[in-house]
Amino acid sequence: MLHRLPYTLIWLFALPFVLLRLLWRARLQPAYLKHLGERFGSYRIRAPGPTIWLHAVSVGETRAAEPLIRALLAQWPEHTVVLTHMTPTGRATSKALFGNESRVLRVYLPYDIGWLAKRFLRHFHPDFGVIMETELWPNLLASCRRQQIPVLLANARLSGRSARRYARLPALTRLTLGALSAIAAQTAADAARFNSLGARRISITGNIKFDIEPPADALALATVFRERIGPRKVILAASTREGEEALLLDAFATRAPADVLLLLVPRHPQRFDEVAQLVAGHGLRLQRRSAAGPVAAETRVLLGDSMGEMFAYYASADIALIGGSWLPFGGQNLIEACAVGTPALVGPHTFNFLQVAEQAIATGAALRQESLAQAIDTALGLLEQPDRHQAMAAAGRDFATDNRGATVRTIDLLRDIARKRPQTAGL
Repeated sequence: MLHRLPYTLIWLFALPFVLLRLLWRARLQPAYLKHLGERFGSYRIRAPGPTIWLHAVSVGETRAAEPLIRALLAQWPEHTVVLTHMTPTGRATSKALFGNESRVLRVYLPYDIGWLAKRFLRHFHPDFGVIMETELWPNLLASCRRQQIPVLLANARLSGRSARRYARLPALTRLTLGALSAIAAQTAADAARFNSLGARRISITGNIKFDIEPPADALALATVFRERIGPRKVILAASTREGEEALLLDAFATRAPADVLLLLVPRHPQRFDEVAQLVAGHGLRLQRRSAAGPVAAETRVLLGDSMGEMFAYYASADIALIGGSWLPFGGQNLIEACAVGTPALVGPHTFNFLQVAEQAIATGAALRQESLAQAIDTALGLLEQPDRHQAMAAAGRDFATDNRGATVRTIDLLRDIARKRPQTAGL
């Protein structure tokens, strides 16, 4: 409690500023002001029976959790999965993935203040919890431990940079990690970093993202995209971040011929209009994915202004440039590109997905480029080398297939955790 007290006081002091930030973000995304009570542990919906709680903070974690959530529903058919988020885009993604599934509820996780965490746990009574990747909330985990609610940190990853940040607060970090029932780490390197911070009960289960199957409807949509685009070659810039688009457009405008289309998909939907203005500023004709009809021959950039269609974008492209890796954001997941056989080019900054990126490069599924100018040149070269392009596509499919199985291993861990839960546990 003493180690968490300064942390809690910081939260209480920061809360007014957090609310102001919500208002600020709501200027571009009004959804930030919806379901506001849930952020303070006040919920209108209830589960009809026993529950499993799974936390996926935003879009990436939610999409990664899809195979695990489907496995949870199959393994515990009497349970409802309470899926918590922190962002409207994460919530929208879960609705797109599970909107027709009555046994999946989606709500916001409350801010990490002790009494708010207790309200959340008291309302939903989860039999056990799953937190995706590295969302560690000291007060919430402490409340779970007091109420004997086991919690697994699943698909856990920890970069060297994040490990150094956690190491600055050793006592609070050890206490928080100690409240977890187990950690399912993606790689041996992740496990070693967690262990160096004082974590125990660590298993290496692999990356659940490899278990995501390309949905049939996404592949069908990719066919529609290709029909709209026509015979032109397509370079996809996937999940780009602020500052990357300007560099990309500089390179594309001066290097790419008119018969190559740039499919540009910003990571955050609130930036769609901003990126459209950037394209116009580079003198390139723009068309939006949201506009009906075929892509005009004069169009140089197709803006992917939609959510939940990344598999379709990857499957419709000839080459994928992975966003977030060209400036120091840490990169994005390239597994989806590999799964549909789209060769991937990554930049120098892949510290959030370092082992996956290095493995993909080693197997021939991806190439690392030092700049977006170099990446555009390499992409154009691959489009003129069908044998090399086909070899990278095949390597990507094999890489994705060979690394599957993390979901099964994670479910095995959860079965063990649930079996050991005291029968008297509860709120």
